[in-house]
Amino acid sequence: MDAAKIIENALKEGRKYLMEHEAKSICQQYGMSVTRFKVAKDLNEALKYAEEIGYPVVFKIVSPDIIHKSDVGGVIVNIKNEEEAKNAYKKIMENVAKNKPNAKIIGILVQEMAPAGLEVIVGAIKDPQFGHTIMFGLGGIFVEILKDVTFRIAPLTMEDAMEMIREIKGYPLLKGYRGQPPADENAIIDTIMKTSKLLTDFPQISQLDLNPIFVYEKGAKIVDARIILE
Repeated sequence: MDAAKIIENALKEGRKYLMEHEAKSICQQYGMSVTRFKVAKDLNEALKYAEEIGYPVVFKIVSPDIIHKSDVGGVIVNIKNEEEAKNAYKKIMENVAKNKPNAKIIGILVQEMAPAGLEVIVGAIKDPQFGHTIMFGLGGIFVEILKDVTFRIAPLTMEDAMEMIREIKGYPLLKGYRGQPPADENAIIDTIMKTSKLLTDFPQISQLDLNPIFVYEKGAKIVDARIILE
């Protein structure tokens, strides 16, 4: 389903929040690299998709009524085999039934467990005056505690995206620190530019959060994506 249709459907259903698989599908359509994923309707499908994607995998609850999946016990990571997958599925369903009994359940998102990389964040918020403002920062404590982030107003030029990356205090980590390989800056620039294009195409997006994005020596992968509509 194309991006416009996904957004239209959500609004038709009276939803402002896109579910993770919808947000990731939109990112994919804009040529961004996301973790491989499939939505399973039941346990059998979940096991089949886990096999197709290849262990280790992550299971996440898919529900229009659950925004913060971890808070209700709706996420289990690093599932290594079929036995663990069966237990994880059962556990998530039990947790959700207990913590959010009235939630409408669509299924389970089965996604690849991406190898850890350097964590970065690309976000955006719509300002009533300036329109979309795009944010970039390193993930984890850098954004939470140190607030080491930088902003630009969309649409962005390639120079804007390059400046954003180099402005943050944590930039030396991207260059490769203490024997760590350098992170692929071009992959980050590419993600920022494609985010800018997405926001320009869809002014009805009020917030966007690609967090975390794992950046490798070659390439990057969006592990989690959130899109909120006006």
